[in-house]
Amino acid sequence: MNKKFFIIVLSFLFVNHVFSQDLSTFHLYHSEEDAAKAIDVAVKKAKATNRHVFIMIGGNWCIWCARFNQFMTTDKQIDSLVNANYIVYHLNYSKENKNTALLAKYGYPQRFGFPVFLILDGEGNRLHTQNSGYLEEGKGYNRDKVIDFFASWTPAALDPAQYKE
Repeated sequence: MNKKFFIIVLSFLFVNHVFSQDLSTFHLYHSEEDAAKAIDVAVKKAKATNRHVFIMIGGNWCIWCARFNQFMTTDKQIDSLVNANYIVYHLNYSKENKNTALLAKYGYPQRFGFPVFLILDGEGNRLHTQNSGYLEEGKGYNRDKVIDFFASWTPAALDPAQYKE
């Protein structure tokens, strides 16, 4: 019985250590930042460069946020797709700052858990809210689903000229 208990405790400590290592260098979210102003800047830049705004809502505490960020920035095709079509902003949700007014403005996306993604157009209008759980696969993300998500919300994909008969 003591051997089983020891193995369980040791396993728990190992798993806890592995997950804490994943977050040790993850600091994309800034609780002190004025997110409304930062989003306004992102929207203006998106409009000026004919792109959309991709907002990733989460926090430095969120292992799935770290995983998604690493996934999208290390895959060359996804990284190129995002950089060509989106201005990226990381909207903080933490005990220090939940950004409740902004989340209310965007229709309470936190109802899907974290991370959750928003796509805004160059006017700041919300085009889409994405539950990231639909993009997951195992302990990571499904590459084809992520590419499809980003490709489906580009300015070109929403251009009415693409659909003229």
